Amino acid sequence: MNRKQLLLSAVLGALGLGTAGVAAQAQEAAFPSRPITLVIPFPPGGATDVLGRLIGKKMGDLLGQAVVIDNRAGAGTTIGAGYAAKAAPDGYTLFMSSGTTFTINPAVRPKLPYDPVKSFEPIGIAGRTGLILLANKDVPASDVKQFVALVKAAPDKYSYGSFGAGTTSQFAGEMFFHAAGLKIQHVPYKGSAPAMTDLLGGQIPFTVDTVSAAIPQLKDGKIKAIAVTSAKRSALLPKVPTLAESGYPGLEMDTWLALVAPRGLTPAVKSRLEQALAQAVSDPETRDKMIAVGFEPAYASSKAVAELIDKELPLMRAIAQRAGITAD
Repeated sequence: MNRKQLLLSAVLGALGLGTAGVAAQAQEAAFPSRPITLVIPFPPGGATDVLGRLIGKKMGDLLGQAVVIDNRAGAGTTIGAGYAAKAAPDGYTLFMSSGTTFTINPAVRPKLPYDPVKSFEPIGIAGRTGLILLANKDVPASDVKQFVALVKAAPDKYSYGSFGAGTTSQFAGEMFFHAAGLKIQHVPYKGSAPAMTDLLGGQIPFTVDTVSAAIPQLKDGKIKAIAVTSAKRSALLPKVPTLAESGYPGLEMDTWLALVAPRGLTPAVKSRLEQALAQAVSDPETRDKMIAVGFEPAYASSKAVAELIDKELPLMRAIAQRAGITAD
């Protein structure tokens, strides 16, 4: 033990706590005393990875320990989520993901290596970003009307990429295509970055991705924006219309990114992490960086995360059943 821990141990011992209790209290008071691992269920370069690194860096500064990113991609976030759910509930393993993990996977996957509610301890929401339908620059479609006409004219010819089977990316795409009566093949990728690579190279003509992941390529004119799936236009892409504006009212979806830990954190450790997340999102420099890469800084408490999951779970199940969305 360091000096702080020894002093605390002596005080707790004087109060009559047992050896195990003293040790536990001392460790809790010293949290964090070593680096924290932040599991991201996507490969480097995607929206969740970008936000995770921004928030992780600032939280590490605030907590006095490094936050190390551990990318565990695949299976629509279930690989990373399953790994994080089984980690020790000591605050040294955190997990950041979107509604894909917490409300969509339960709607489209009959078996999961985690429970979206029981396996995790919510810490808070860090930010939100819209989703966007994108096209390769050589595709002869630049808006929703042209896109629908192109795909309808050649059933089964076109495909679109998502950042994973059963993710918000596929969910938003299938929701729109179902409403528009389109038949278009889904190509799932293990994350946003590889899907973007194939869109740029022309291996796939369309993708549904996050605004944050698309902005660099859109600014360089390497891809085209068809429409955003959020309720309102993105402040970073004010010229790109929403699906609702393009003739499909009621079709709205964005991506919210929540920070959680394995269920079972002590109140003191959970409070420490909640405070660090809230401070990180409110930090002006961090907020500017989030906005620059397409995120809306949108801190919400652990209680708000739990309420959002409870609200969205039945809605996602209903939409998945209606549109025939599966993880296959």
